[in-house]
Amino acid sequence: MRSSIIQLLAGVASVQAHGYLSAPMSRTGLNAQAGADTCPECTILEPVTAWPDLDSAAVGRSGPCGYNARVSVDYNQPGPRWGSQPVITYTGGETVDVQWCVDNNGDHGGMFAYRICQDQALVDKFLTPGYLPTDAEKQAAEKCFEAGTLKCTDVAGQSCGYNPDCQQGQPCWRNDWFSCKGFQEGSKCRGVDNAPINSCYTSIAGGYTVSSKIKIPNYSSNHTLLSFKWNSFQTPQIYLTCADIKITGSGSTSPNPPASSKAATPTSSIKATPIPSATGCASPVSTVAVTFNSKTTTSVGQTIKIVGSISQLGGWNTASAPALSASKYTASNPTWSTSINLPAGTSFEYKFIRVENNGAVTYESGANRAYTVPSGCAGTATVDTQWK
Repeated sequence: MRSSIIQLLAGVASVQAHGYLSAPMSRTGLNAQAGADTCPECTILEPVTAWPDLDSAAVGRSGPCGYNARVSVDYNQPGPRWGSQPVITYTGGETVDVQWCVDNNGDHGGMFAYRICQDQALVDKFLTPGYLPTDAEKQAAEKCFEAGTLKCTDVAGQSCGYNPDCQQGQPCWRNDWFSCKGFQEGSKCRGVDNAPINSCYTSIAGGYTVSSKIKIPNYSSNHTLLSFKWNSFQTPQIYLTCADIKITGSGSTSPNPPASSKAATPTSSIKATPIPSATGCASPVSTVAVTFNSKTTTSVGQTIKIVGSISQLGGWNTASAPALSASKYTASNPTWSTSINLPAGTSFEYKFIRVENNGAVTYESGANRAYTVPSGCAGTATVDTQWK
């Protein structure tokens, strides 16, 4: 009994920071990027039985998208910075990369899963502005997400091992979920990628990426949710976050982009080069070379990158974000610049980030920027901005 109490106290003492879905970017992550959530990795359901039965805990107010008690935000309803539209579009049946971020001081080991509920009427309750789902609706959605687990074993060639901290015969002895490495061995969830510290953002001790591949179900929805669930091995905690996504039919050859963003207070000055009407040329261009200029004063060793909701901008993964060049930079005109080829007509959200020499990442403040790539005959466009 005394040993159990000591273990529990040790677990409570370690509750500092933990993890959240970062690619595609979760509602929690979007709110943190805007500076409103001071700890995106702290969206926790506790105390619950998280191990060894991964599905036994009722989600309560946390629901499939999470409740952050630190900032009193319920991510199960659309907010001012999340939930109004998808952040990424997938095609039914395709295999995609996903990623979450675990904090250096809060890696509790265990297992994790990605889930999609195909009951659109139920999911719509989590997409309706101004409506907060009841606890009963949250639990019903959780059951639907459990049934819609995107199995590790659905991806050909992906390693789907059993968790070293689970014994055969226990409920956690399953390889449809994804497994962290052994907690008792010391590698824990960080051991999945062995990524360097600050390869993703957490607010307390710096984060590490945890990457996987999932297969999107053959299901179409203009707006649905991808729910991420991580059951801790060390502590009685479960982490629930979700991302707004769109799924097009498997027969589609080029998925439609998300709808144009309506950020509350966009501060970027967006100007596209003049575009002749479609009737003025033989064939409209399929891609546009978009030049992003950001006036940002930096110090030696710092780099400016652009990260956003489309794959060309890293899919909100800062480690994959394109870097801007300082070739135009002067003291009087501190301009960072890059040119990226983007599909014409694509709409997306993005932000600039400052990366330190040691890999630490700082997001600019405010709402996400929004941009739609011009459609027409001009093959270039320019976006002039200033760090905010």
